[in-house]
Amino acid sequence: MGLYWGRSHLTAQVSPMPNLEIHLRPFTAQDQIPVRALILAGLEEHWGQLDPRFNQDLEDIAKNYAAGHFLVAWAGQERVGCGALLPEGPGVGRIVRMSVASSWRRQGIAARILEALLAEARRRGWRRIVLETTETWADAVGFYQRQGFITTHFADGDRHFQLDLD
Repeated sequence: MGLYWGRSHLTAQVSPMPNLEIHLRPFTAQDQIPVRALILAGLEEHWGQLDPRFNQDLEDIAKNYAAGHFLVAWAGQERVGCGALLPEGPGVGRIVRMSVASSWRRQGIAARILEALLAEARRRGWRRIVLETTETWADAVGFYQRQGFITTHFADGDRHFQLDLD
């Protein structure tokens, strides 16, 4: 449940702006700072703090994801989510950097991003998608399971998934 300022008082709503449409667009250079901040905020929320040795790929998203397809979800003028698809091997892609701003979660944004990334994978002729998430992140694990991903294995605290595309 998000909170926003109404005309005269704070009001609780299911969505921060219920009538705002979500649009997906490819990442551009103007997205660098806000998208990096969005991803790091989500990670800090999960971990409590950030280790500066990790997440170096976010210092130059355009360069580090040039071989893939990086999408940004917008609600009005606000960047509210993102996700990327990278080549993993012959016929295989990897989903990474899925993130939705905390006040925008449970609105179907992650599902829309994932659907668009899977469509891009199919367009590229990829037959399998893999991804991983932290084993204890129940919301993320449940989300991927609901989307049809199956667990392949566990390693170093992560749960690894795959989805075979039709």
